[in-house]
Amino acid sequence: MASTRTWFETVAEAQRRAKRRLPKGVYQALVAGSEAGVTMNDNLGAFADLKVRPHVADLPTSRDLATTVMGQEISFPVLISPTGVQAVHPDGEVAVARAAAGAGTAMGLSAFASKPIEQVAAVNDKLLFQTYWLGSREEILARSLRAREAGAKGLIVTLDWVFDSRRDWGSPFIPERLDLKAMARYAPQVALRPGYLGRWIRSRSLPDLGVPNLVPLDVTPPTFFGAYGQWMGTPPPTWTDLAWLRERWDGPFMIKGITRPDDARRAVDVGASAISVSNHGGNNLDSTPASIRCLPGVVDAVGDQVEVLLDGGIRRGSDVVKALALGARAVMIGRAYLWGLAAGGERGVTNVLEILRQGVSETLLGLGRSSVHELSPEDILVPAEFALDRKV
Repeated sequence: MASTRTWFETVAEAQRRAKRRLPKGVYQALVAGSEAGVTMNDNLGAFADLKVRPHVADLPTSRDLATTVMGQEISFPVLISPTGVQAVHPDGEVAVARAAAGAGTAMGLSAFASKPIEQVAAVNDKLLFQTYWLGSREEILARSLRAREAGAKGLIVTLDWVFDSRRDWGSPFIPERLDLKAMARYAPQVALRPGYLGRWIRSRSLPDLGVPNLVPLDVTPPTFFGAYGQWMGTPPPTWTDLAWLRERWDGPFMIKGITRPDDARRAVDVGASAISVSNHGGNNLDSTPASIRCLPGVVDAVGDQVEVLLDGGIRRGSDVVKALALGARAVMIGRAYLWGLAAGGERGVTNVLEILRQGVSETLLGLGRSSVHELSPEDILVPAEFALDRKV
């Protein structure tokens, strides 16, 4: 079926529609990677280096895509990765959470989200709350406990960030707050995208640059950059700090941003129940290898002691299958669903998730596998020197 006005066939088409509908600065914030974008581009290119090995007969008539991640039963192995302030659509994280719930999967909600966790938890009970190491131990624990009281089933601690704001193609202007000066600066861009402005007018709101999940409900939220400044001023956590938080979080606990086997083993040592092999979508330290290149070595290092997920570069169902074949339990997506949100709100996110679901099922069919749990490295042709820390 070809793409229509209300349906797109590929994530690439969702991206094209997002680019047409968003002001230039907003779109740039979604696609930018750090410095030269070496890591961001490798996240995509590495999947193209991996080849699948299909069968042609005795193929399964049905495929089981369901799995369990961090104690949550999900209908297929794709989760929503937490991303910050979602100014691409007025409904933001609430729309994403509804779409994820409709698809039967889990929603990762960022501490830097634009919607309160209570609103998001109300529409998706498979909620995982993500936090950075920001503020004192007591503040970090307090926001985590608020998330649990709201209904979060798991905690994600994201560690892959070095505050590198340099972009070879330039960083888009992001205001501290939407005052008259900021609106005047953005006005020419918004005038070229009247549909974007119209959605906000109909919602009777403006893009909210506050981050309500960092403080108690009765406290005025800081601005995004106010919170960012506090984060920059917080000393990076030690493994002892992470063990301390783990002891106080009664539930599934993920450490996100692992790329090295030694860090993966330390995550197991502090009690993590899951890790995400991730380079922050190419927004951390540029020239870090693609996540999928790091995955096999990490899987070898921890075996079945912890659930291993992958985050970075997922654009097709076949990408998901490749990650599972190399040892991931599931994947997390970021830019893909944000483009869907920009292209069509909740329906656009649903569209992206369905593209990936169909792609996973079709690739399983071609490989002759009746379940995502049957996948193995034998299903994938891996080039020499592709995988770090492991001979595949």
